[in-house]
Amino acid sequence: MQKAIGSYRWTICSLLFFATTVNYLDRQVLSLLKPSLEEEFGWTNSQYADIASTFQIIYAISLLFAGRIVDRLGTKKSYSWAIILWSIGAIVHALSIPIGEALLPVLGWIGIVTVPVSVVGFMFSRAILAVGEAGNFPAAIKATAEYFPKKERSFATGIFNSGTNVGAILAPLSVPWMAKEWGWQSTFVVIGAIGFLWLIFWWMFYERPDDQPRLSREELEYIRSDSEEAPSASATGAAGKISWYQLLAYPQTWAFTFGKFMTDGVWWFFLFWLPAYLKDQYHMTGTDIMLPLSILYSMTMFGSIGGGFFPVYFMNRGYKPYDGRMRAMLMIAFIPLVVLAAQPLGGITYWYPVLLIGVGASAHQAWSANIFTTVSDMFPTRAVGSVVGIGGMAGGLGGVIITKIGGRLFDHYKALGHIETGYTIMFTYCAVAYLIAWVVMKSLVPKHKPITDL
Repeated sequence: MQKAIGSYRWTICSLLFFATTVNYLDRQVLSLLKPSLEEEFGWTNSQYADIASTFQIIYAISLLFAGRIVDRLGTKKSYSWAIILWSIGAIVHALSIPIGEALLPVLGWIGIVTVPVSVVGFMFSRAILAVGEAGNFPAAIKATAEYFPKKERSFATGIFNSGTNVGAILAPLSVPWMAKEWGWQSTFVVIGAIGFLWLIFWWMFYERPDDQPRLSREELEYIRSDSEEAPSASATGAAGKISWYQLLAYPQTWAFTFGKFMTDGVWWFFLFWLPAYLKDQYHMTGTDIMLPLSILYSMTMFGSIGGGFFPVYFMNRGYKPYDGRMRAMLMIAFIPLVVLAAQPLGGITYWYPVLLIGVGASAHQAWSANIFTTVSDMFPTRAVGSVVGIGGMAGGLGGVIITKIGGRLFDHYKALGHIETGYTIMFTYCAVAYLIAWVVMKSLVPKHKPITDL
């Protein structure tokens, strides 16, 4: 059957996978350099949280507009501009100190005089990176909705979303070594340049399904086999006529938005704070953290792909795509509870929290592969980018709150001499967030009800 209908859609999935890998490589460099940069520049946890939350705030706001831009420009152009901008933003990090020195007089003129030069420079660089990276998921989810039938979308999303894990694996294997051998600036330049290589292949292989000469008629029909919208709907230019106000009138939008708000911050926390956690509690720095972080993020790759495939089990038993996805998400939501045991067992060896957090992070990726796909289950293709942008903004704001609270908690308990209490509090939230999110989502949309009047 697969041979008869063709498999070009998986070529598109591989492009999305590599783009997402680059996205997270660029994003994670700073967190891996945090232990050495805080010693070089004298950062506190709160100052690092300010830098990290700058990225998250700008990312959240940009996501809202990125979704609209993706729906208006189309997938090919919008993804291209996104990766160009975020690659430039990644490279600009290498110039953070001179940028900070240039911006400091401006901050002094407006009355902000207490921010260190290094903090100013990195906040500016993170802001540029955030604007570009905001385009990744709205474009990737829209491309998935264009190229895959509903029954395959969560699996395809799980595959490309596993790029977040591959990026997280490759970063600790490469960043500490490059920083040690060539200086920390080199890591931003080398990794940032990779995005431009991806862009070549994107322009070579991506077109809309209707305009794709490599896509067979049989595969195009298969892609549309379980669609509930007219075949030409995704190709219309009417996406700009769908307002945010219209989308916010649907409980389906709020279900996705609340789910992202509650759970995205967990992944941000694992991404930005785990190197600091290993340093604060186990005094591990530099190349010492390469192995545990690589193993932890390797685990999450299986969660992303397996979680994306999990709903198929229920669909094969007669469940509609959305209902099968929600049933799978409920089971996934219980898994992060193992993170509650991370701190109690951490006194034995650091491998217990590393592995338990790895299980929790794997569950997040399984959850993420499915929650993204609920949008294309419920909304027409031409509105997918906008809805993903709204939910992504909420997720980013949730991440800002978690990051800022974490920074303040860690500084507070570090001053008291037991920083581990701060991590215990944060791990507790990470453990229970998914069950809370699922209950609210299910309450808002108790049964599958696709939107057909947009």
